Amino acid sequence: MELPLLVALRDDGSVDPDLDPGFDGDTLLFLFNKMVFLRALDEKAQHLQRAGRIGFYIGAAGQEAAEIGSGFALRKGDWMFPSYREHGAALMHGYPLSSLVGQLFGNSADATKGRQMPNHWCDRSARVVSVSSPVATQLPQAVGVAYAAKLGGEKSAVIAYFGDGGSSTGEFHVAMNFAGVFKTPNVFFCSNNQYAISLPFAKQTAAGSIAVKAAAYGFQGVRVDGNDILAVVRVTRDALERARAGEGPTLVEALTYRMGAHSTSDDPTHYRSEEEVEAWRRKDPIRRFAAYLKKEGVLTDQAEAAVAEEAREEVQRAVAACEAAPPVPPESLVEDVYAEMPWHLKEQQEWIRIPVKG
Repeated sequence: MELPLLVALRDDGSVDPDLDPGFDGDTLLFLFNKMVFLRALDEKAQHLQRAGRIGFYIGAAGQEAAEIGSGFALRKGDWMFPSYREHGAALMHGYPLSSLVGQLFGNSADATKGRQMPNHWCDRSARVVSVSSPVATQLPQAVGVAYAAKLGGEKSAVIAYFGDGGSSTGEFHVAMNFAGVFKTPNVFFCSNNQYAISLPFAKQTAAGSIAVKAAAYGFQGVRVDGNDILAVVRVTRDALERARAGEGPTLVEALTYRMGAHSTSDDPTHYRSEEEVEAWRRKDPIRRFAAYLKKEGVLTDQAEAAVAEEAREEVQRAVAACEAAPPVPPESLVEDVYAEMPWHLKEQQEWIRIPVKG
């Protein structure tokens, strides 16, 4: 059983009318700007980590179409359960840039007050649930929230992100099975970037794809070109609309490639060849989308350069503001544990405030 790969942006520069989301020029440029911005953010964060100014970072270079496209398809009120590489999708869903950058520094600019490791961001107001390090633990949680929304009559969808490695976990099976049985309003978005850290996809599963596994759980699976932002938006939007309409879950597999390392603690040269990376670099989603926009007369070389420069400047402004924030106050250590702070924590908080005499 093999599922077709859905592609909107054809090699000849035309668009498949069946997958064309029908955007005007302003919307196309907006999506392009966000993709370029995400690349600029990744490049800056990599430099910050190498300079010792932040401790850790997980980049998304090469996966901008999958992230920006799927995030753009979400509506206000939808829930997002990200993996650790979906900061682009989170930004599209309303997560503030200042909160994201502040979280990397872990100082008072961080809404989580430095209590999480870098790249573990969340925002209740935007319905972006906290990233977790363990693989795929967010999938059953996303199903639980979707089931609660269904029982409560809420017309919202719940998207859960994971990688190809997450499909080998027990949590994947538990989530898919429950979602299929109870027809929960879930979209399971697998960014198949060909590697689970160092394990290639060929050794991940004997199945021909991740999406085909949805059939075993009684719902639809879709394979989409994850480097084609128009196809990603259309497929994700359709899946979310089916979820909101009570038609049950969808498993979306976006075929893409992680052009950089798994994280700043990884050296991918030990497990993949430069020839492989170069082959995928020629499929760069930003370059591909830019070529289409230029063909359509929506983008020029000069405008492309200006977009890149503006993105770098915006990232730099956010970094400068967040890095200059003071450390998290020590007394915050005992906050947020109880709705009303008990006497013993109040006492400890006062002890922390007392200056130490030399």
